[in-house]
This record gives sequence, C-alpha cells and structure tokens, in this order.
Amino acid sequence: MKRTIATAMVILAFLSGCSSDRTVINTSQSLVMESSVLSAGITTDEPVMSEHDGQQRASAELFNQQGASVTVHYRFYWYDDKGLEILPFERPRQVSVPAHAKVEISSQTGNLTASKVRLYLYL
Repeated sequence: MKRTIATAMVILAFLSGCSSDRTVINTSQSLVMESSVLSAGITTDEPVMSEHDGQQRASAELFNQQGASVTVHYRFYWYDDKGLEILPFERPRQVSVPAHAKVEISSQTGNLTASKVRLYLYL
C-alpha cells in the first residue's frame, strides 16, 4: 500500500511538471555581470528605466576603479510584462571605460510593451 501511494505521488509530481508553462523567462535579475568584469575593476548598478521621446530607455553607469582603461562588451535585453524577450534583438556593443572614470551606457526601444530590461556585461 505504501509503495502504491509513493508511486502515485511520483507520477503526479511528474505530470504536474510536464504541464507547467516553460516559455516564461525569469526577468527578476536585471543585471548580469561576468566575474572577469569585476576582476577588471568595473562596477555598476542595475539599469534604470525611463521614458524618453515616447520610447522606453534603459541606462547604467559603469565605473572603472583601476588605473588603466578597460573595454567592456554589453547588451541590453528587453522583455514584456509576460517575461518574453522583445524583437528585434539588440546587437552586442562595447565601450572603453577610462581609468578612474565613469561612462553611461544606454538603450532605447520603441516597443511600448517593454516593461523590463536586463543588462549583460562581459569582457
């Protein structure tokens, strides 16, 4: 009897996992930074969203704490309120952050359904 109940529980757990919607992306993490970026002395805060000329705008400031310039690659990912990525995808870009200085990076989208943004930084 115990074996039947345990088997039924495993089957129910499996079936409930199969029926869940796996297309939604968790967009609660708005900043993704590879460890090499931190090792190079670059720090930043999460991107800030605002509206600019009828478009959604995201921006962040990169700070270089080292004595040499650092080239950082980055990409903004835009999501709607359901967590789906908005097309067209933005191309990766790069910026050189001078020694002991800060640089603002930004992105804009004309898609009015954009409600979340994620910034990915790498060297």
